[in-house]
Amino acid sequence: MWQRFKRAMRSFAGFFVSSIEDPELILEQNIRDLNDQVPKMNESIAMVRANVTLLEKENMKYQQDVRELTAKVKAAIQAGRDDLAGSYATKLQGEKEALARNEQQLEVAKLAYEKALNVKKAFMREKDKKTQEAMNAVRDARRAKWQAKVADTMESFTVAGVDSTHDEMLRKVQEKTAINEARMQMALESVDHQAAAIEEEAEKIQGDELVKQFKMEMGLLSSPAPVSDVGAGPEKTIGKKVEIK
Repeated sequence: MWQRFKRAMRSFAGFFVSSIEDPELILEQNIRDLNDQVPKMNESIAMVRANVTLLEKENMKYQQDVRELTAKVKAAIQAGRDDLAGSYATKLQGEKEALARNEQQLEVAKLAYEKALNVKKAFMREKDKKTQEAMNAVRDARRAKWQAKVADTMESFTVAGVDSTHDEMLRKVQEKTAINEARMQMALESVDHQAAAIEEEAEKIQGDELVKQFKMEMGLLSSPAPVSDVGAGPEKTIGKKVEIK
């Protein structure tokens, strides 16, 4: 029972952690962590370099002491002071031993410094690689979020904004159009087309007569001769001819 409870708690903790994890934020934090390690590494390398510098200075001092003591030993021997020569010789031996130890330490320090520089170069290459990968992943994540947002918007627009009402609105417009066409057809059928045509023809004739009257008043059209005068002329002529016979 206890094992099952621990397993359930671990699964719950894992689910909680995975639910609050944001890969984009974690990658950005990783980039900051990598950049924060550079100053610390530079500080460590500076300490190694400082140790090399210190050992080099000590080495130069030991070499100077060895040269001076060597000269003193030789001077004491030449002066016949073997006692002083022995004392200087003892100190000279100690300085030589210290110089040998210092040279060994200096060699180790130089190797450590070179190794530190190589480690830094490798770290910087790896840091740049991981930083570039993280930046690319962050850009991809942001692009994916934007694409998801656009997809959600388009889906909601297609489903809720258009498709759900498109067919219904088309049907309503078609129904209104059909009703109005039917009303128009009924109205046209109820009109007396023949009477309307007669009235239109009468109005046209009346208009033509009015135009003729205006033309006659303006002298653009001569008045027609009376029909009675024209008919009487021939009758009188015919009558006169009969009388002569």
